[in-house]
Amino acid sequence: MENESSTEKNVVNSSTPEKEGEVCYPQKDHGEQMKALRISEESPNPDSNEGLDDSNNKVDDSKELGSENKKEMNQDDLNNQVDESKELESENKSETYQDIKENLSEEKEPEPVFDGTEIPGMEASRSMSTRPLDLDTETQGSAWPEKAVALKNFVKEKGTVAVSSVLRVLSGKTDEDVHAAQDDEDKNKTGVKEVVDSPKEGEAKEASQKPVERSAWNPLNYIKISREVDAENKTEQKEEIIEEPARPVGMKGRIILYTRLGCQESKEVRRFLLQRRLRYVEINIDVYPSRKLELEKIAGSCAVPKLFFNEVLIGGLNEVKGLDQSGKLDEKINYVISEAPSFEAPLPPLSAAIVLKMKESIVVKDRFYRMRRFTNCFLGSEAVDFISEDQYLEREEAIEFGRKLASKHFFQNVLDENDFEDGNHLYRFLDHDPVVSSQCHNFLRGILDVKPKPIIEIASRLRFLSYAIFEAYTSEDGKHVDYRSIHGSEEFARYLRIVEELQRVDLQDMPREEKLAFFINLYNMMAIHGILVWGFPVGPLERRKLLGEFKYVVGGCTYSLSVIANGILRGNQRPPYNLIKPFGMRDRRAKVALPYPEPLIHFALVFGTRSGPPLKCYSPGNIDQELVEAARNFVRSGGLILDVNAKVVSASKLLKWYSVDFGKNEVEVLKHAANYLEPPISEELLELLASGQLKVIYQPYDWGLNC
Repeated sequence: MENESSTEKNVVNSSTPEKEGEVCYPQKDHGEQMKALRISEESPNPDSNEGLDDSNNKVDDSKELGSENKKEMNQDDLNNQVDESKELESENKSETYQDIKENLSEEKEPEPVFDGTEIPGMEASRSMSTRPLDLDTETQGSAWPEKAVALKNFVKEKGTVAVSSVLRVLSGKTDEDVHAAQDDEDKNKTGVKEVVDSPKEGEAKEASQKPVERSAWNPLNYIKISREVDAENKTEQKEEIIEEPARPVGMKGRIILYTRLGCQESKEVRRFLLQRRLRYVEINIDVYPSRKLELEKIAGSCAVPKLFFNEVLIGGLNEVKGLDQSGKLDEKINYVISEAPSFEAPLPPLSAAIVLKMKESIVVKDRFYRMRRFTNCFLGSEAVDFISEDQYLEREEAIEFGRKLASKHFFQNVLDENDFEDGNHLYRFLDHDPVVSSQCHNFLRGILDVKPKPIIEIASRLRFLSYAIFEAYTSEDGKHVDYRSIHGSEEFARYLRIVEELQRVDLQDMPREEKLAFFINLYNMMAIHGILVWGFPVGPLERRKLLGEFKYVVGGCTYSLSVIANGILRGNQRPPYNLIKPFGMRDRRAKVALPYPEPLIHFALVFGTRSGPPLKCYSPGNIDQELVEAARNFVRSGGLILDVNAKVVSASKLLKWYSVDFGKNEVEVLKHAANYLEPPISEELLELLASGQLKVIYQPYDWGLNC
């Protein structure tokens, strides 16, 4: 078995530089490969496997025949090495793939969530830690030994495959020949044993066949064969090229044809362009109504068909025929062939139909990138190739076109490194994201292909629908919710349809008041949705799951309840008793977050608990005043109770958990809360705080359902 291990070692120890976005297979130079093949000759071992025994016997035979055979490797040796490589490959294949899947898989850190569990000795919201919160170096360091083992096994397997391929090339055999040789060997297995049992007869027969084998195996013959095969392939390629239909004329410019449904003249213009082998992009103004206004603006009329060569208006069917008869159309064609379009030229349509065609055309698969495996992704260069060919754009224009698709949240970079670039960067379609497809509950029917409405319009519809639900299915004080009736209501069914429109909305440039009201209302409705789907959580683990794993996809990004509360509304503050912020340095959601924490949101966010604030709908026009009213209602309804005689104040744990949002210390927190008490009680509280004789206790938090 020593020979087997030494051979395996020589097969494995090789490496090549890895190209970003692709898996590189290790290879050896020719000298090292031949050295590895001769190990069995130099170190024969009677305990080796069957293939190595055959090789050693043949080496002894070659020594008896003479020293001239000693420097050559016969074809049987090569076949035996191929068999040995296949055995090594089959032994390590399942184990290697399992290690790679476990250690090089796409890993995502869980989002920080506060489930109500307090950690003794750790403050709820304050931390002096200055380490970068988007990278856990210790965790990554501990994972390195496992990844190293996985890489070792991976290189071992692929090295064996590479050596096998080289051996087949040197022997001049194809895969079919190797399989045929294996079949013959299996059929004649009994005969081989008989030859081994009678070594003298075997030696005589093999000695008589040696000259024939030596004369037949000539590397120059395989070089000649490969040249003949190359010549045949070139001839076949030429024949195929001749048989292909005439390709469209290559051009630097762009031809845009405006049409509409059922237009006969549009059909004739299409037929004319195809006869002249001119590539064009069609814009149907019935399919793209917004382009109708654009056509009227640049052409002075919305009548179709309208043909543009770059920014030059050619006209309709009559104008095209007139230019063709006068011979002036050739000048226009030469212009669009030689000149690139200017910024004034009409742009191709940006639609989901292009994305659907793109999904069918480019290769979407799992890929390795920076020591990690990413599922269902594609290369930026492949997307640029498709866009350039499909939309008849130059490469720079295709990149800009891809960026517009990315800005509409059709796909995104797997690491959020850029919007869209050419090269080996990895991108993933929104509906291929594993988190979106498995955890987002406004994505049940897949991605919506229609153009999303403005976020202000969707937020307004959600606000009125939420107001109707709260008015019909909650108590007057908002402290009790009829979840059973909400689940079967038409209002909730409409809500589920509306939140699907949030998948690709644009959240940028959203005013503070609109953003504040929208995310508060969305949080409260998401909590109700989560309770109806998963049930009310009865412990910390279930609360953590509901807060961190029940998500919506909004604007191409995923949002959980914890992310909305701590990432968006609190200005990317870490949750209580957590060390990590919701958003890292490159997280796109950080651009949506409010610039600073909004402390009063804690009196408006309702997670379905009895100790939480009452349920209410908030409007952007009067959001600040409504939040002040919510704070007063919460504080005066038991959120802060003062006993002047005992000099004790009993406060809600919300003021403890999120104290960093209200002040630097406990005194400042209580002063902030005093603003929402009745004036006489507020004055007494401030006096006790000034005297330093006030004792603060925190009320137990009731996590029961507010039904």
